[in-house]
Amino acid sequence: MFYHKKQLQYFKPPEKPDALYAKKIQELIGGTFGEMTVMMQYLFQGWNCRGPAKYRDLLLDTGTEEIGHVEMLATMIAHLLDKAPLSVQEEGAADRLVGAVMGGSNVRDEIMAAAMNPQHSIVSGLGAMPSDSVGFPWNGRFIVSSGNLLADFRSNLHAESQGRLQAVRMYEMSDDPGVKDTLSFMIARDTMHQNQWIAAIKDLEDSGLETSPVPSSFPLELEKREFAYQFWSHSDGTESAEGRWAKGESMDGKGQFEYIANPQPLGPEPTPPPAEPKLHGTPGFEKAKHT
Repeated sequence: MFYHKKQLQYFKPPEKPDALYAKKIQELIGGTFGEMTVMMQYLFQGWNCRGPAKYRDLLLDTGTEEIGHVEMLATMIAHLLDKAPLSVQEEGAADRLVGAVMGGSNVRDEIMAAAMNPQHSIVSGLGAMPSDSVGFPWNGRFIVSSGNLLADFRSNLHAESQGRLQAVRMYEMSDDPGVKDTLSFMIARDTMHQNQWIAAIKDLEDSGLETSPVPSSFPLELEKREFAYQFWSHSDGTESAEGRWAKGESMDGKGQFEYIANPQPLGPEPTPPPAEPKLHGTPGFEKAKHT
């Protein structure tokens, strides 16, 4: 069960319309690392969680918060599109810009309006859409919900890192005090979410429920252990040997890193079997290869 409170979690309206920036904000809603992605990712992970209740609540609490973030950004887009000149789409951007230059009107505002996402007027009636900044619809394939909490928490940390990076870039692209204030709040929440997933990863590992490598339930003796901690250098030079990944105890504490320069192939040259005749591959080619 979910409840909706009429008040936004946080919001400061923009001081002026900006159709181009509204188009950019769509990335923070429906992009690969947008709020719709983390919202659905955390909710599905929570609904699918079979671990201790604290992890389920952590996921559902955060996923529910992200619904509010989508609402905040949708409200921001509505404000940014307020009084957007629809005539730009109707008359044609090029003619409108020429007229702005010749008539001495505000060229910057005309350029901003001309760069407006036409779907904001045609499809959504000056409202937000579940799509990214170039109009690509949000896709459920963006989310990760594997049923393994450690794998999922690591994915969540990645998503929040990318999301905060994009929000910071958007912050730098605006000079509107209201926009920057609202984004500043969301950036702060992304800081918390990055830290909480780091804490959740450590909490999960310390509990012994799941450890590296994922999945920890797979018997290590069934993997070829001689290759499990070798770093293979496939580059000219040996600079990569200077990293933590090339020497010392492995991060899971179950082996020692080893640096292998110029690794050699361990398998034979491939010889694919003849093609099925009914598939009509190149005539005689497979026969020639196998004679």
